Amino acid sequence: MSAHAIDLPDDVSAARDGILKFADQEILPRHAEHQAFFEDPRALYEEDGKFSKTLRGLIRDVRESSAKAGFYQMCVPEALGGGGLGHLAYYAAWQALFHRCGPKNWLMLYALAHWAFGPSKLLEQVTDEALARVMPGLLDGSKSMCFGLSEPNAGSDASMIKTKATRDGDGWRIDGRKIWTTNAPIADYCVIFAITNPDLSVKTKSGITAFIVPTDTPGFTVQRIIKLFGHIGGDEAELAFDNLYVEPWQVVGEIDNGFAAALYGVSLGRIYNSARAVGYGRWSLELALDYAKTREAFGSAIADYQGVSFPLAQSATALHAAHLMGINAAELLDQGKPAVKELSMAKTYSVQVGYAAVDRAMQTHGAMGFTNEIGLAEAWHALRIVNVADGTNEILNRTIAQRLLKGDVDL
Repeated sequence: MSAHAIDLPDDVSAARDGILKFADQEILPRHAEHQAFFEDPRALYEEDGKFSKTLRGLIRDVRESSAKAGFYQMCVPEALGGGGLGHLAYYAAWQALFHRCGPKNWLMLYALAHWAFGPSKLLEQVTDEALARVMPGLLDGSKSMCFGLSEPNAGSDASMIKTKATRDGDGWRIDGRKIWTTNAPIADYCVIFAITNPDLSVKTKSGITAFIVPTDTPGFTVQRIIKLFGHIGGDEAELAFDNLYVEPWQVVGEIDNGFAAALYGVSLGRIYNSARAVGYGRWSLELALDYAKTREAFGSAIADYQGVSFPLAQSATALHAAHLMGINAAELLDQGKPAVKELSMAKTYSVQVGYAAVDRAMQTHGAMGFTNEIGLAEAWHALRIVNVADGTNEILNRTIAQRLLKGDVDL
């Protein structure tokens, strides 16, 4: 029985169900076939921390298989060659994938075009030449990209970026640094945000331009792989741009007005992370429920004890609310509404309750909750990170408060 009084639109439900079937047929079997490989960190990463050649091949295979099946690009605007489904489908599909696959079957991260790794509405304003050069590879899954916004001293306040693009003839020379650039170590392209008008950038949140840049361009360097939670490798990187030349065809959107594209990209990230938190939260809750019904202590299943079952009930209640908030925010965006307050609420609430649900599931499992075989630790790591990514909880609460104080009090 559905817990929702209003069903998702038929096209959204079909897309969600279709990509779940793809996951069952293509993602889960790949992980089962390569289980020993995925459990060996030395096989996953090269010495510098970059994904190994074998792993890069598996990731590309998933992207290309999904693209051939029509799922990878289903939420990409039709103008870019995609399926044209909107934000609600994007949320619903990602939430379902995280719920079904859990953190251990993580090739599913590449089954649907991620807003920062693949084609998305973010690229709707590329030039015709960029459309011809870049989009075919992004759409068929053979190529990927990354989103170069955050810098060592510009995270939550992205308007503080220092990377500059200086005019050189018809083009520009880019110099600067980026950090926390996910997928950068293996990306074929990077959307770089740089100051093109210093006077405007100081006075307003303009004067910034976005450029799409092949990562093999001279002057583009992956300085280091950023390793998290004791892992020996990863997909976060610090980038350096030194005298990197870009041409007019590489401009995304309007010159000096790229900050709007940056903010839209972050909004897509908030939808994605809301879906991730709810999906992982639901996966961990169901894992804990199954364990509580079979694990016995003092002559009874531990589910019979209120100290175990009541916290799980609280997790379910919070996840249900977060799920509805995510659906609502995505639907508002599809209706053309900015949904600044609602999207901020959905993201900050979802990541906190999803993280709490995973933590509660670990507590329910006792010592088993910390083991590699269960996978809860991976979910815990992921959701701890997204309490910071694409807007910290503190920044989002600040945004919500500002909207309320300006009179946006509808709830």
